[in-house]
Amino acid sequence: MQQVSVNSNNADLHHETIQYNENDSIQKTNNIPIISKKILNIVGRTNAQYKLIGEGDKILLGLSGGKDSILLTTILAHIQKHAPFKFDFLAMTVDYGRGGEYEYIQKYCDKLGVKYERNRTEIFKILESHKREGTIYCSFCSRMRRGELYSIALQRGFNKIALAHHLDDAAESFMMNLTYNGALRSMPPYYRAQNGLGVIRPLIFVRERQIIDFIAKNNIYIAPDCNCPINWLPEDKRPTARAENKQLLKELESKNPNLFKSLKNAFSHIHVNSFCDTRFLDT
Repeated sequence: MQQVSVNSNNADLHHETIQYNENDSIQKTNNIPIISKKILNIVGRTNAQYKLIGEGDKILLGLSGGKDSILLTTILAHIQKHAPFKFDFLAMTVDYGRGGEYEYIQKYCDKLGVKYERNRTEIFKILESHKREGTIYCSFCSRMRRGELYSIALQRGFNKIALAHHLDDAAESFMMNLTYNGALRSMPPYYRAQNGLGVIRPLIFVRERQIIDFIAKNNIYIAPDCNCPINWLPEDKRPTARAENKQLLKELESKNPNLFKSLKNAFSHIHVNSFCDTRFLDT
């Protein structure tokens, strides 16, 4: 049985939340995707070092339906089943309000026995009304999507939000900030948002190619456009900075196979007094 609740507390993003009762029967099969021991070890060490998930946590997981969030959903389901501590999580898709391919996400969560909701918003309408010719709206869209997750988490008593960024994302963001924004900045495994919510990235040290391998070996279906608005209208300008930095990192790694290992270590060994920020200079 399906319940639909309407939430209009957010004036900009009127949305509907499609809720599935916890008592509803969930299809279970033995065909549960297999996660490699290497990935599980990486995530396990990351969780132990940064204390991302612990006893009593109530986590809202952003599930777009792309490869990264599909793996994160699978891993949280695995941890919930095998960890010596108890926590709860809900997988949620932010629906942009234009339609899209979402049925496969529900079916995947059913197979894992994961609670899932799709949150309908008017993000696409807002993007269309605010975009200007020749501009890229990816950051604006990302902020609105994150804002929806924040709003729902606060309303419903979640204390953490889980995002599926991986090591390649962190490296690309570092390079983009370095080359375009003049800042040394990347993606931490954990941070506390201004609203008090904890934001966790359990996959932050997993390589993207490991995620692609997980999807391929388990023959998991992913929507071709991952329900991303930038893929819907051919006339919209595509972002190039991230793709360019991804290619740059690929070229550097071909010359130095230990590049990402070195970057990972660098993110944890920051010599702040070796730069020019007066806040950190030795006096």
